[in-house]
Amino acid sequence: MNTTSKPKIVHMTSVHPVFDVRIFHRECASLAQLGYPVVLVAPHTHDEVQKEVQIRAVPKAKNRLERMLFTTWRVYRRALAEAGDLYHIHDPELIPIGFLLRMRGKRVIYDVHEDVPTNLLSKHWIPPLLRRLIAQGMAWLEGLAGLFFNGIVTVTPPIASRFPAHKTVLVQNFPHPKEIAELKNTAYPNDSRQILYAGSLSKVRGLSQMLNAMTHLQDTPLQLVLAGNFSPPELESELKAHPSYQQIKYVGYQNRQEMLHLLSSSRIGLAVLQPTPSFLKAQPTKMYEYMMAGIPFVASDFPLWRASVGNVECGLFVDPENPEAIAKAIRWLYEHPLEAEAMGKRGRQLIEEKLNWSMEVAKLAKLYQMMA
Repeated sequence: MNTTSKPKIVHMTSVHPVFDVRIFHRECASLAQLGYPVVLVAPHTHDEVQKEVQIRAVPKAKNRLERMLFTTWRVYRRALAEAGDLYHIHDPELIPIGFLLRMRGKRVIYDVHEDVPTNLLSKHWIPPLLRRLIAQGMAWLEGLAGLFFNGIVTVTPPIASRFPAHKTVLVQNFPHPKEIAELKNTAYPNDSRQILYAGSLSKVRGLSQMLNAMTHLQDTPLQLVLAGNFSPPELESELKAHPSYQQIKYVGYQNRQEMLHLLSSSRIGLAVLQPTPSFLKAQPTKMYEYMMAGIPFVASDFPLWRASVGNVECGLFVDPENPEAIAKAIRWLYEHPLEAEAMGKRGRQLIEEKLNWSMEVAKLAKLYQMMA
């Protein structure tokens, strides 16, 4: 144990970008601000210090195989050299590294960002005949992690239910108070023509349905702004060939400041992920960010998503597989600006009062102190 009053935390990722929203902006930066010595080992170009977080870089892998075979080992070696009190891993492929750390007597936390076994069933890069076998293997590996690691952090109640209750903490991806404050005085943009989708651009996240919905809105001046990377990259050609392409603006990946600007200048936010088993258990992070910005959302009608906002009417839930239903909801919000603005205000209030990161980071800090 170090001589400071708080344990030294080493966060580790081989998959996520160094400035990932949950890992860096929410967890690492918030904990550093609370006085914890925080190190983040991640693929990056160089060592540096950002927001009081010590970033330790490992080379970026050229492909998935190199990442799984070599990047994980490099992350382990750099993390071990930090002599941390607690090691917080963020990727399922780092679970074997977590076992090595436990064998050295280190305390290890596994942060489960998604329902990994279920998610593997829809991965396009895994041969269909192997998906179920690999998913079962991952479920077994995560079961071992639940037994042998010191703590488990999850993002939704259904995921938390898969791990031992006495060592599992629910830390949800609610908006950060600083970002809430940055968007505090933003007026609802009644004159905006911008519908925003922010996130990975893929079939399972509703790309086709959003594009097809725009064909039902050609009589409006509305424009769909897509912010994110295509997965797989070949989907960009599908976008360019789509009949609604003239109503689409693709802006690519956006950093946090650029994303906050898009949020503040958009009229409606879209989150129409498809009803795959993994998304039915996932948290609607982008929906919360639309609420933070004070704009109404059009989102997938999933029970978990409805339950997260309770009886607060701050957006419209639709069948995410039905482009016409998506378009109808967008049109209603466009044609009823006063009601849309009121929805945005209610969503904003819910974020300010209940669904924000300040309560979540307190739970994470409590877990650290219990384990130290």
